[in-house]
Amino acid sequence: MRCGSDGRSNVTGSPDAEAGRAGRRPRLLHHREVPGTTLLRLGGDLPRFVAARRRAPEVRVQLDGTSTLGHLVESTGVPLPEVGALLIDGARVTAGHRPVDGSTVDVEPVRRPQPLPTTPPRFLLDVHLGGLARRMRVLGLDTAYSNDAGDSELAQRAAADARILLTQDLGLLRRRAVPHAAYVRGSRTADQLADLLDRFAPPLAPYTRCTACNGHLHPVRKEEVADRLRPGTRRTYEEFSRCGRCGQVYWRGAHARALDAVVRAAGTTPGRGRA
Repeated sequence: MRCGSDGRSNVTGSPDAEAGRAGRRPRLLHHREVPGTTLLRLGGDLPRFVAARRRAPEVRVQLDGTSTLGHLVESTGVPLPEVGALLIDGARVTAGHRPVDGSTVDVEPVRRPQPLPTTPPRFLLDVHLGGLARRMRVLGLDTAYSNDAGDSELAQRAAADARILLTQDLGLLRRRAVPHAAYVRGSRTADQLADLLDRFAPPLAPYTRCTACNGHLHPVRKEEVADRLRPGTRRTYEEFSRCGRCGQVYWRGAHARALDAVVRAAGTTPGRGRA
């Protein structure tokens, strides 16, 4: 409020005064309404990703009027690459949908086997899955792996090469720059491999890839690699393969039985392994 030169009050900042001068009714200001909540029903093993103190098949989340369903699901700890269909009253909705107060959303896990983005599929593993990478290569799967790759490098390569990023790092799974990713279940390498094969059912070609560099193996005559073999190996074995990328030489040696067991567990016919 300020005083004019004639001593009368001049209320210049009042909405009521402005509305009165214009012949309009003043606009009433209301408190912002609370958007409410929605219930997320998590299917399969999705509750495993929810913090222990909130872990349950049903999680109620607060709406803020702007967050999408995808953001609400991720707020519980569930990464979107692990989510299949999102259903409201049986109708499928997208992750960009904005639910209303009182709605119930069925969050289904990815249906197995999951469709592959490329044929044959290409995989990329984070630094903690070296054992899984070797077994995948034994089965002939295109498996990129480096024991010193950082998260940004992994995300960039997954996008550039259209590779499925396999990880147990939830932070990596939530990176929007990664087009295809999957959480690997299991702490033992055998369990991780079983989970991968169950989820993607990829076509296998055992003993066709180098376990060291992922290159393709090709049959090679013994005479061509004799200078790289120990005397005992030259006397004992006749059939060899060589990696076309790094030159590593392979034959059925002491580890053949163990590798054959990996192949049999994957439901394929044993072939040739590395010593």
